[in-house]
Amino acid sequence: MATIKPEILQNAKAWLTDFFDDETKSEINKLIEENPQELEESFYKNAEFGTGGMRGVMGVGTNRINRYTLGKNTQGLSDYLKKSFPGKNIKVAIAYDCRNNSKELAKVVADVFSANGIKVFLFSDLRPTPELSYAVKLLDCQCGIVLTASHNPPEYNGYKVYWEDGGQLVPPQDKELVDTINDLKYEAINFNANEDLIQQIDTEVDESFIEASVKNGSFDISNSARENLNIVFTSLHGTSITMVPEVLKKAGFTNIHIVEEQKKPDGNFPTVKSPNPEEPAALKIALELAEEKNADIVIGTDPDCDRLGVAVRDLNGKMVLLNGNQTMLVMTWFLLDQWKKEGKIKGKEFVASTIVSTPMLKNLVEGYDVEYKEVLTGFKWIAKLIKDHPELDFIGGGEESFGYMVGDFVRDKDAVTATLLACEIAAKMKDEKSSFYQKLLELYKEYGLYKEELISLVKKGIQGEKEIKQMLIDLRENPWQEIDGEKVVLIEDYNSSIAKNVQDHTEHRIDIPKSNVLIYYTENGTKIAARPSGTEPKIKFYISVNGELDATENYTEQNQKLSDKIARIKEELQLG
Repeated sequence: MATIKPEILQNAKAWLTDFFDDETKSEINKLIEENPQELEESFYKNAEFGTGGMRGVMGVGTNRINRYTLGKNTQGLSDYLKKSFPGKNIKVAIAYDCRNNSKELAKVVADVFSANGIKVFLFSDLRPTPELSYAVKLLDCQCGIVLTASHNPPEYNGYKVYWEDGGQLVPPQDKELVDTINDLKYEAINFNANEDLIQQIDTEVDESFIEASVKNGSFDISNSARENLNIVFTSLHGTSITMVPEVLKKAGFTNIHIVEEQKKPDGNFPTVKSPNPEEPAALKIALELAEEKNADIVIGTDPDCDRLGVAVRDLNGKMVLLNGNQTMLVMTWFLLDQWKKEGKIKGKEFVASTIVSTPMLKNLVEGYDVEYKEVLTGFKWIAKLIKDHPELDFIGGGEESFGYMVGDFVRDKDAVTATLLACEIAAKMKDEKSSFYQKLLELYKEYGLYKEELISLVKKGIQGEKEIKQMLIDLRENPWQEIDGEKVVLIEDYNSSIAKNVQDHTEHRIDIPKSNVLIYYTENGTKIAARPSGTEPKIKFYISVNGELDATENYTEQNQKLSDKIARIKEELQLG
């Protein structure tokens, strides 16, 4: 049997005291006797907050999601809230998705808040994450929590923290909170619920959220155009089934086909390998139904309903999956065009995206004389922009990983309103004898043809974490000089906040918070970003290449050239 490291054994035995329940202690003793490797994975560190809150595998241990790690988070958050809002009657809202144990863990979180004298609004059943963001402001809360692991595999769960503006925690509050949590001992957790402070929320927020989604996601489109759009929708066993069909119907869409096999919420996600709309396989059943029903558009959302995948028919009538950048481009064009037609663009508007999304979006936004702002990965940074710039009007924004936000009534990516927006666009284009796909090609012709691909290298566990760190060290110490025969001209290191011009060796400071991200640019505009995922055991490489599209009919040929270029880059840099 493998030897257990002394520090791991010490950490594990700290969980064998009377404070911890018998089931937890029994499981730990079993790991000590039978599975030292899993014991090490469970106790070698504390679970950490990343890009989208804290996510991890469920189980016993400091590096797992369980009632004690989430209880400690909540106890620390309770202490931090009291410090941040002295003398105030603090209120929090709590929601959860379809994940296994989410409902039970949400009640644990509610218990700890209430035990600390904090008023809790607890959703009585699963709800989409964007509805929690909306509820924080609607219910005048100081904080919100959602129990979700987004699109991670079934063994995961997680904990996302929202602040009073409806956006996720950002610096300096996130670090202050983590420090507060880390200073606590588990025995400091107060699990003794005050049920008088826990109020169940049923449909009160739903009705308001539906109205707000329809108001923000609907435009000047005829009812006949909406009725004429043939939609296939799948919730991929997630929370969107509680909200998206109702919002579409309220807006006037009547021809909606829901994928029955994936309609029931289920944390085991039995019909898909991964409940992630970024993965083409996740929408396989929906695409089959689209052929049967001759649908115009297919939309699938992830388990907590903040991301959406879209498929539309190409010029030959074939259903094709769009990536997050493509969907974002068409959605942003539509919003900009509507604002322009309504005379609402007055020089104080902005659109936001992330440093790893397509560079084409900047071209599009600035083509409408609207300010374009770029932030780190994660919608918490877009929400922070809205908060930091009250003098500016936020039109919309997105990121390549299939998230989009329409206006600022929700302060996180929102697949409810974005689904409605996508259907509005498809209906209008069809009514004008065009299509969603045709519009994308027209944008490529006007603003340049860009093609992106994401490569995710999975590196699990302690060894995987070491490998990811070493890969980024190597990229910094031995940077790429050429990519596909093109000289590297600029390297942005967001960890040091320094951008270095490789040609003249000048440097300038990056005015964005520090993050472990490297971005390379070549002389012809190829862009490659490398970053470790903040929510999964992966290192991600984002490749963007570009060219000219002289005519719509030329798209297939030009697109293939860019695909070939990406393939060469992957082989050259050994990213396959």
